[in-house]
Amino acid sequence: MNEQQILPLIRPDAWSQTEWFAHWNAVGQHWRTEPQVSEARQAFLVQCQAVKVDLDAGIYKFKGVKLERGDVEWLLATHEGGRGPVDWYNPSHLERVGIDLRGADLRGVNLSRLPLSHMLGGLNAKERNRAQAGRDVAAIHLEDAILSETHLEKAELYMAHLERADLFKAHLAGASLRKSHLEGASLRLAYLAALDDQSYKKRKDGTMGASRLQLPPADLRAAFFDSVTDLRNAHLGNQKHGFVRVADAHWEGVNLAIVDWSLIKVLGDEERAQAVGRKKVDRETIIESYREAVRANRQLAVALQGQGLNEEAAQFLYRAQVLQREVVRQKGKFGTYLFSLFLDMLAGYGYKPVRSLLAYMLVIACFAIADFSFGHIVGHHLTPLGALIFSITSFHGRGFFPGGVALDDPITMLAAAEAVTGLAIEISFIATFTQRFFGN
Repeated sequence: MNEQQILPLIRPDAWSQTEWFAHWNAVGQHWRTEPQVSEARQAFLVQCQAVKVDLDAGIYKFKGVKLERGDVEWLLATHEGGRGPVDWYNPSHLERVGIDLRGADLRGVNLSRLPLSHMLGGLNAKERNRAQAGRDVAAIHLEDAILSETHLEKAELYMAHLERADLFKAHLAGASLRKSHLEGASLRLAYLAALDDQSYKKRKDGTMGASRLQLPPADLRAAFFDSVTDLRNAHLGNQKHGFVRVADAHWEGVNLAIVDWSLIKVLGDEERAQAVGRKKVDRETIIESYREAVRANRQLAVALQGQGLNEEAAQFLYRAQVLQREVVRQKGKFGTYLFSLFLDMLAGYGYKPVRSLLAYMLVIACFAIADFSFGHIVGHHLTPLGALIFSITSFHGRGFFPGGVALDDPITMLAAAEAVTGLAIEISFIATFTQRFFGN
């Protein structure tokens, strides 16, 4: 049912805004708050929609056109011949594309609670590769716009201008915010990833709709932040559905201390690299994906360290080392890979000192058992306590030998082997301690 069939006899100025609001609720369009736009305005919007998009010439339907909330509401209601906006909770809507607002001017407009899922507000990946004109031409302008609780699931917002926009509790799961401008924007309590809650939501007609939980987290790669950007309590993801991607993000002094980084076990960039690695793609693509993940972790860690958040930075620096090891493996440098794996197991690259302590105790115990066992075989009857003490002193390179033990005796050789092993572990432990507590 299209807009004209819903309201065949109503003039734009016939009712007050309150009456219009009641009417929209009555016809099931609960997200509408403005009176219907005039027939002249409708004709203008139809004319804009008829414009043929030309990526090479930088021509878009609403390029440079100033739109108001009423315009957007009308475009949503009449979208796809009156089918209406994309409802992410409706299984039949999952593959639909939202309204095309590329290049539109919506500065300062109140778009709160509007269903803008799958909206086109910038070029998608395929279009970016084809477009000859500047990619920024298609970017939507939402500076100072109010987008609180707005549904922007899977919206394409490449290079979008969201400076000082209010995105309080905005639903951004699956949205592409690559190179978007979020300087001064408020992302307080924004849902940048799917919530780990019920998988289905009961609709007003009693049916069950598919949940936004099927969406991946938002893509924040190369996005622009600043010291005024507000990330308080922003939902960046969870272990079940993943976390946001942040490679090459311009953090620029945004307050990172207000985010609980301990909840983020693996950045979305790493999850993406692992997914690419499981696909049958060329090795160079896999390597590039892992390099991007390495970059994302290191860049975030540097930003965190710059604000004195060394504990939080350590987890991302560690993940960067693990991912770099995979890059080395993909390049076929197995010697370097095995050495890197050894350093990880031994000390977690300096970020997990407990591993060094565990390695120390394990080596002591193993050599103590060996000393006790071989001692009885070759005639040196050590007690369990004596074998343990002998192992400890040998580990630190200051072993003593029971009387009558020759230099080529198995016990002596075990002590020498343990001394070499101990030296390697001691060096690693010192490096671990320095790295962990002094940041060197």
